[in-house]
Amino acid sequence: MDALSEAIGTFALRLLKILCQDDPSHNVFYSPVSISSALAMVFLGAEGDTAAQVAQLLSLNPEKDIHQGFQSLLAALNKPGTQYVLRTANGLFGEETCEFLSTFQESCLRFYRAELEKLSFASAAEPSRKQINAWVSKKTEGKIPELLPFNSIDEQTRLVLVNAIYFKGRWNEQFNKSYTSEMPFRVNQEEQRPVQMMFQEGTFRLAHIEEVQAQVLELPYAGEELSMVILLPDHHVALSSVEENLTFEKLLAWTSPGCMKSTEVEVFLPRFKLEENYDMGSVVEVNEEGTEAAAASALIVVECCMELGPRFCADHPFLFFIRHNETNSILFCGRFSSP
Repeated sequence: MDALSEAIGTFALRLLKILCQDDPSHNVFYSPVSISSALAMVFLGAEGDTAAQVAQLLSLNPEKDIHQGFQSLLAALNKPGTQYVLRTANGLFGEETCEFLSTFQESCLRFYRAELEKLSFASAAEPSRKQINAWVSKKTEGKIPELLPFNSIDEQTRLVLVNAIYFKGRWNEQFNKSYTSEMPFRVNQEEQRPVQMMFQEGTFRLAHIEEVQAQVLELPYAGEELSMVILLPDHHVALSSVEENLTFEKLLAWTSPGCMKSTEVEVFLPRFKLEENYDMGSVVEVNEEGTEAAAASALIVVECCMELGPRFCADHPFLFFIRHNETNSILFCGRFSSP
């Protein structure tokens, strides 16, 4: 695994903990790759304290060529001929009266495929906002039509950096719609809500993590280049305790071939759609066919066992990650707590 994937993973889980800590019943969904690439373009043009702060935020090693890493990652993610649709796009929108260093523009184009477009924020803020939103909407197949809210652009705006990412993939083993039925989902100890629960029995990579008392399941998408990894606490364990103990290093160890084993397992997974907005648009839909998602913006010894039996029933809150398997990059991550 390269330094960039490790940095994105570390950033992803730090942000996950921040977004999850306020309300244990709140759903969470975002793209760490999207946010990281937008901030990396800031890092590209930053100096001094600003550069140091962005590097610290993204867990970047200043001695590593992080921009070359993003160039390679974006090429891998956008390669043609895959059995899934995955598109990333970076945009730079600058105030037309400002001069931007040619070296910055050239580097953004080279490493991030982002070309500067001049707009008149000073005299036409609202049309500029709508134009940027239209760009994002197009890049996300209409899933995020309003990334920038009203009044977010004004005459003081000088530069808007945008990243959009869109994913649509079919499960390698699809769920049969005729097996989907209503089942209760336990939001907490006092409340249950009905969900449409999908079901299938098949051979999937599965492990039970004794350290946090949780199951981890991998559901590959067609072609097996991308997977959804689901972290499900045991019934008597609160998801918050798993979140508190989770790090990227541990997630790598828990999902390693030495820990997860191919197992015949019954899988129950709710059909769900999440739309989240943290000044960045994110939407995901998981159904029988697969997943559609969009977003804009140490040695560890693990004790694993499979003594609980081959059943994975996500009828209570869980974490999920959509991973690019070749690079171990986390493209999307989220928490499903409340239907």
